[in-house]
Amino acid sequence: MKSDHDVLIIGSGAAGGMAAYTLTKLGIKCLMLDAGPAIDFERHRTMKSVADLPFRGFGRPGRFPHVTQASEFDANVWADEKENPYTHAPDEPFYWVRIRSLGGKTTRWGRASWRLSDYEFKCKDHDGFGDNWPVSYKDLAPYYDRVEPIFHVSGRKEGFPQLPDGIFLPDESTDSSSVQRFLGACKKHEVPTTKQRRSQGTLASSVNLLLPDALATGNLTIVPNAVVRELSRDPKSNLVNGAHFIDRLSKRDFHVPARAVVLGASTLESIRILLNSGNFANSSGTLGHYLFDQFYVKNVVTAIVPEAKGGTAPRGLMGGGGYIARFRNLKTREKKFLRGYSYDFGSGGNPAPRLIPQYGEALLKEMAQLQNTAFGLTTMGEVLPRFENHCVINSNVKDNWGIPALHISHKYTDNEFEMAKDSMEVAAMLCKEAGFEVLSKHWEMVPPGESIHELGGCRMGSDPKKSVLNAFNQTHDVKNLYVTDGSAFVSGGSQNPTLTILALSMRASEHLADQLKRRTF
Repeated sequence: MKSDHDVLIIGSGAAGGMAAYTLTKLGIKCLMLDAGPAIDFERHRTMKSVADLPFRGFGRPGRFPHVTQASEFDANVWADEKENPYTHAPDEPFYWVRIRSLGGKTTRWGRASWRLSDYEFKCKDHDGFGDNWPVSYKDLAPYYDRVEPIFHVSGRKEGFPQLPDGIFLPDESTDSSSVQRFLGACKKHEVPTTKQRRSQGTLASSVNLLLPDALATGNLTIVPNAVVRELSRDPKSNLVNGAHFIDRLSKRDFHVPARAVVLGASTLESIRILLNSGNFANSSGTLGHYLFDQFYVKNVVTAIVPEAKGGTAPRGLMGGGGYIARFRNLKTREKKFLRGYSYDFGSGGNPAPRLIPQYGEALLKEMAQLQNTAFGLTTMGEVLPRFENHCVINSNVKDNWGIPALHISHKYTDNEFEMAKDSMEVAAMLCKEAGFEVLSKHWEMVPPGESIHELGGCRMGSDPKKSVLNAFNQTHDVKNLYVTDGSAFVSGGSQNPTLTILALSMRASEHLADQLKRRTF
């Protein structure tokens, strides 16, 4: 396959989209490969009733056993696990949630847009565990400043060192009285709260915020339905010189050359491509290791606002929500766990019927009394990166295009379990302090991967013997290969990682552009 491009970009989500946005504006010709189709939501989306769907909305069995977010209504969005298999041990479930269409997972992300801080970037300095990133918050702050206006991030400046402020569209919304009571309880116990920080728009994605500008430069060509099998390299220079890919529909094999490659196919897919490329860029032996995500305890506490029972809530009592920033292990030390967690909280809606110890007519009456009375919290917790949490190629299992699949090994440890328990007790205490009735509390985490925040495995570092990438997301071993997605993370905090992926990719792309202009490779 011939082209006049200099840089090959693999992936079109946050990492790949930002690479294209940055490089093309600097005058660099780019070719982008994406494994999925280009979806026109206006043309391809249709309205159907449940009765018109073959499986009445539940979907064909076996397609998405690990994708709890999928239904028959949006089945075409998610990667079919029959076509895209992976493996894990029976006692080590891992939910690998993938989207194969232009824009990647940015087409369905929750748009939470948080910065990391030096509590993450310099985590080892703070508590002695793991490794520091080779960059500090000061290094990345200018790129956060440039990314947030592109994605129209709203929020409220608070001055929290663990949750740095940004360039926000000011959120001046008022709080309902139930939220105000909860905020009062948090303040009493020195638990920091703020408004959500969120990219605005129902489709704040690479598809509508990054790729159109890149295409408008005339420097980007996009090839959809291109399933990358492996990278190729020059045997003399050991530089990457392109990639082999398979057309998703015809299954024809192609090779595309390049002066440099930006790999941004998402954490696990990028690792898979590197491992299938002959263990490329892995002199450290760390490729695929130090895999982690962020654990979720969904509805860690469900409470009832008693004044809202029976439909008697006065105007302004219910509705709204917010965010509790990390507050553990900042100035003091917990005895049972390192790092910390955060919460999303919200007021309004109905408690789940399974939480009501009734059935039949009594349950219906109780549910009627509890309409729009619920106040709930969900925990997002940091997971410690560990060498033993890793992925390797399973040569016995191949996808629909004959490419060997991943085998993923990942377990939570006592650190995560103790953190989840603590989050349950704190959430219950805050709700009681606010005058709410705690209906349910638990600390059961969803399986690893379900948060869709898998990170690490191709991590950055100052020491080439302990990491794959340098401070600019450039592989230590192969100077014209950059990896800019979540696999580069050294630690992750409890914040959504997308804003950091965007900032890292912008920074790495500018470094790559400089190297190309200097003709370093």
